[in-house]
Amino acid sequence: MARRIDVTGAGGVRLAAWEFGDPPKTDRPDRPDRPDRPDRPDRPDRPDRPDRPGAAGELPGVLLLHGLMGRASHWAPTARWLAARHRAVALDQRGHGRSEKPPGGAYTREAYVDDAEAALEQLGLGPAVLIGHAMGALTAWQLAAKRPDLVRGLIICDMRASALGAASQHTWTEWFRAWPVPFATLADVRKWFGEDDPWVERPNPARGEFYAEVMAESPDGWRPVFEPEQMLRSRETWVYDAHWEELAQVRCPTLVVRGLDGELGRAEAQEMVRVLPRGQYAEVADAGHLVHYDQPEAWRAAIEPFLDGLRDA
Repeated sequence: MARRIDVTGAGGVRLAAWEFGDPPKTDRPDRPDRPDRPDRPDRPDRPDRPDRPGAAGELPGVLLLHGLMGRASHWAPTARWLAARHRAVALDQRGHGRSEKPPGGAYTREAYVDDAEAALEQLGLGPAVLIGHAMGALTAWQLAAKRPDLVRGLIICDMRASALGAASQHTWTEWFRAWPVPFATLADVRKWFGEDDPWVERPNPARGEFYAEVMAESPDGWRPVFEPEQMLRSRETWVYDAHWEELAQVRCPTLVVRGLDGELGRAEAQEMVRVLPRGQYAEVADAGHLVHYDQPEAWRAAIEPFLDGLRDA
């Protein structure tokens, strides 16, 4: 099941957080868990709030942060697996999923980091393990550097610390323009992103499914739930800069995970581990950039020893 919890982010932006697994128990006899609520489990889009910070009892908290264009539901299999021993919450970041997408809102690094900080505090998750993919991983390590009191462990999934530059941003702009939107059916979405997209080197059904999950039906067909222009605005706030200095400021245990065919090269990943005061390294074979989506079992096997080490520490 998934339970939605509203979070107020930077500038009052309303964010949707999603808790996977059983909701936390409370000690209020007049409201043991409100089992009569119709939004559990068949109304995951109904907002709710935790009764108080730390209501999750002794389960350690985990906050999962998706990458650019992603959404919290991409983390659902990982979060449900984690839920056996953690309180796992995935956040729809601003401009994504069911969180607000203010046309004139801030899509800066500071806004994304402040949103994640607000989520940890309002959900009572800290000190938590942050697990981030791509842009979400950058947000995670920037928050870990800013608020070490809120973060006890960090998993970075396929995100580079080096600057990508203007050419990369131009390529992304042209890529968005190449999307044949609207798509007539979800099958067309899966086929284009999994086979026909010029960025696809070989058929990748997992990639097709990933993008199908960020589409919504409109009167003229299927369109992304995000605004591509907002995604480009989000990306341009980090693509021109390197982020090694902030990485070196992360003091908690950190695992850097890369897909063997992903965007983070082995040499850069190992240099990130060297720069991190308490860095560790793992890679997943037969996985591209969408490591946790391409190879979910291998992904879990890669991160489980690290999580076990945090629990035993």
